[in-house]
Amino acid sequence: MTRQFFIGFVFIILMASLCSCESRSGVTAETECFKADSVYYAKGFEISRFDDWIIVNVRNPWDTLKTLRRYVLIDKNKPLPDSLPEGIIIRTPVEKAVFYTSVHASMVVQMGRIDAIKGVCEIQYVTDSLILERIADGRIADIGLATAPNIEKIIELDTELIIASPYENSGYGAAEKLGIPIVEAADYMENHPLGRTEWGRFYGLLFGEGERADSIFFATRDRYNHLKNLAAKSEKRPRVLLERKYGASWIIPAGGSYIGTIHSDAGADYIFSDFEGSESVHQTFESVLDRAYDADIWLFKYDTKHEYTYDILKDEYQPYSNFRPFKEKNIYICHTIRTTYYDDITLHPDRLLEDLIFIYHPELMPGYDLRYYAPMK
Repeated sequence: MTRQFFIGFVFIILMASLCSCESRSGVTAETECFKADSVYYAKGFEISRFDDWIIVNVRNPWDTLKTLRRYVLIDKNKPLPDSLPEGIIIRTPVEKAVFYTSVHASMVVQMGRIDAIKGVCEIQYVTDSLILERIADGRIADIGLATAPNIEKIIELDTELIIASPYENSGYGAAEKLGIPIVEAADYMENHPLGRTEWGRFYGLLFGEGERADSIFFATRDRYNHLKNLAAKSEKRPRVLLERKYGASWIIPAGGSYIGTIHSDAGADYIFSDFEGSESVHQTFESVLDRAYDADIWLFKYDTKHEYTYDILKDEYQPYSNFRPFKEKNIYICHTIRTTYYDDITLHPDRLLEDLIFIYHPELMPGYDLRYYAPMK
């Protein structure tokens, strides 16, 4: 066997392994050839590129062995193929989308496609100035509550796509009967901040901005890991308590959530890091006090009209004063409406990581000005 023949034979075998010639679900041999995009941190989706479409499989975050949704993205500027794979067909780039959360709308703004945002739910939580401007002049519609969206308005906008955050054992009511594709944006269930960021690569494909989304992800990844390595230089790891009581429960981010991960990457010892999974856990005040009364630092977010102070926090619930960070005046607070916390955290967790490193290890970041959090007064 000659060397040239051997090389040619190996090449044929490799190509055959990559491109099956059998037809599946009406898919022709020409469209069987595909390549899978590398996904580095996200566990909730996978991307496969075929000749005539892109398939995105979104895993069920509550049962990762199952698929939540299968989306088939097809260029709207090309004829629709005669044979299509199973899945929800989305013609791209999407030009008219409705968003159930301002977080995902803001992500699309950062990809340069604000023109595709036609409606947003719960506009009271919008902090992106460009979206607010378009809401004010009517170019972006108020769609009402995410749990009870204005269906008539969605129809009136000639909506091509709805992007919503899924919750276990819940649906989308009348919106599911409109025949409009609904993308279930389960990025909040990722256990790594960069896993959430990587979902932007999927969203970028929907709006014809795949390359820009990739660029944002890789730049964020590099900066995040640089900051993580900086935090690792500190030998001390302050014990950290997060959030506060809401009603009868204290909602604790699990240690396996992206929030638990980012505090660990910032060089903190998250007190509830042993709570597995990526969902928040409801705890009684007494159980939190028992484990975290001697925490070094306490951070919480809020969206009330008033600013929190030590006096207001104590008036709200006197037992808060039993925590060491309260006694030693070491509480940091973040107003999520007066800052761009939620707009930034998905595509730019590196910015939040900066804040946290400064809070936990100020000696590593001299001269830094906090972006989201501030010492409570």
